Amino acid sequence: MQIGVLYIHGFTGNTLEVMPIVEYLQEKEPQWIVSVPTLTGHGTELRLRGVTSQHWLRDVENAYRQLQSKVDKVIVVGFSMGGMLAMYLALRYPVEKLVLLSASAKYIAPRQLLLAAAELVRKKNRDDENVKLVKSYAYKWRSVTLPSLLQFLDIVHVVTPYLQKIDIPVFIVQGEKDGIVPKKTADFLYNELGTKKKEIYFSKNGYHHICYSDDRSAWFQEVHRFICNEYKKTEYYA
Repeated sequence: MQIGVLYIHGFTGNTLEVMPIVEYLQEKEPQWIVSVPTLTGHGTELRLRGVTSQHWLRDVENAYRQLQSKVDKVIVVGFSMGGMLAMYLALRYPVEKLVLLSASAKYIAPRQLLLAAAELVRKKNRDDENVKLVKSYAYKWRSVTLPSLLQFLDIVHVVTPYLQKIDIPVFIVQGEKDGIVPKKTADFLYNELGTKKKEIYFSKNGYHHICYSDDRSAWFQEVHRFICNEYKKTEYYA
């Protein structure tokens, strides 16, 4: 059986946000087919003028269809707004499993979104990956307008009312020190999702960019286990 994994980055972000888990899982399962698209208006430069939520929905639908044509099963991994887009796909298409990283479903602080990389700056021991991510955000703090933020929130409003309809296995990862998407958002998701097959992992020292958390190797292993096997327990802490 051929497995495909679609990774979706967050608002104002790029593929660097998810690259650590992409690389980890590819090392473990090199036979998997991977798709890591860049959303319209995103990338090394932000070009969000005139870009709407419909562009992002279309982006992920196109990426899903292209991947699905090559594989038997599709897993979707979404970070922040990408988590909302992942759930949107699960509502519309056959998705085998979902992995939601710092998913921005509720209680989010939109004004703080552009300061998320500052969390990494404050960390004492930054590796090369962290530095790359911080640099990629430096110019963005001045570039995002209110209309763009409203398009991001539109994604949230499109998906959130239908969480009960999601009945596939879901793995949620949430940093307890996330200043953008608080812990209670993960609790909300866990309680509202219709599936009975769901797990939640709380990283005690994790910030919003959870793929760069100090304990990422631990929860990467759990995500790998979740994708490959069945479910062992519903809630645990780093």
